[in-house]
Amino acid sequence: MSLTSILPDILLAIVEIIAVSGAVWFISRRLQQLYNDRPDQQFRRQMIMVATVLFAVLVIVLILPVSSSTRGSLMSLFGIVLSATIALSSTNLVGNIMAGIMLRTVGSFKLGDYVHVGDFFGRVSEMDLLHTEIQTEERDLTTLPNSYLAAHPVRVMRTSGSILSVELSLGYDVSRHTVERLLLEAANSCDLESPFVQIRHLGDYSITYAVAGLLTDVKSLLGKRRALRAATIDVLHANGVEIASPVLANTRNYKPGHQFLADDKAPTTQSGSGVTPDSLVFDKALQAEGLDKLRERRLELTKVIDELTAQKNKKSDDEASPSEAEKLDGELLRSQRRLQRLNEVIARRESEIASDN
Repeated sequence: MSLTSILPDILLAIVEIIAVSGAVWFISRRLQQLYNDRPDQQFRRQMIMVATVLFAVLVIVLILPVSSSTRGSLMSLFGIVLSATIALSSTNLVGNIMAGIMLRTVGSFKLGDYVHVGDFFGRVSEMDLLHTEIQTEERDLTTLPNSYLAAHPVRVMRTSGSILSVELSLGYDVSRHTVERLLLEAANSCDLESPFVQIRHLGDYSITYAVAGLLTDVKSLLGKRRALRAATIDVLHANGVEIASPVLANTRNYKPGHQFLADDKAPTTQSGSGVTPDSLVFDKALQAEGLDKLRERRLELTKVIDELTAQKNKKSDDEASPSEAEKLDGELLRSQRRLQRLNEVIARRESEIASDN
């Protein structure tokens, strides 16, 4: 078989391969535009692209200018390679993809939520098909494979509120009733709902107490936790209750009646910058959550504009009164201006997040 006889088939195959590649590129661009405002559904776009690429490879094998037996061998090879990839990468790439699908299907957490998995705690700042990123209390970004989240229990702080608690140990010489009253006073000063006190442990030398209450504004977790700890110290010291281990007298000698209380009774002051610990620590998670809500608002506003445009066209066909047409024009113009301002805000937020990264 001469080269000239198979050259047309080769050229046709090249053209078809270019066409298939162009179709894949076009689908990728369209999916990016479609899911640009839906960061919580990026995994769906990625799964569609994976399926599209596999289908494109299959089509390319079918259109190659080869004999039926060779094509059958290539199809078998494709199946073997695909099966081997799934088998060998099940604990890594494919495993993370399957875990990402499972996490998205369950939907137990979303952008901005507080999560605790294994030794990691923070707010979700990014979610992808292969990994989940959380921002820790040190403001660092930790990337966790989705397979890790699927293999470990994930504790999600409810947005409706979570129990905030502080533990401390006091000696048996302090009345339980006094301790409970003072701890409740500390919790009430921090605006916690339904505060309560628990006795966690009866030790050989001390009793372990826990004061807790419902924190409804979970976005202020760090600030409220610090405030509860500070209020516990202040209330106990103000009422002459020592927060010191009873075994302290066995290791260091003090005069009878000596109290281990701070000399400075003045309340501590925080930085006057007005920046809360939560907004400083979880800045990226808050930005991602806020950007997600802005995109949802843009999507809703776009639907409103489409509905107003359809109503305007319908009124024009029905020869509506000038007042009705003027009213629709005014609503449509206001909605378009809001959409323009919203697009500017979203673009600015996206550039800020990109520069911070």
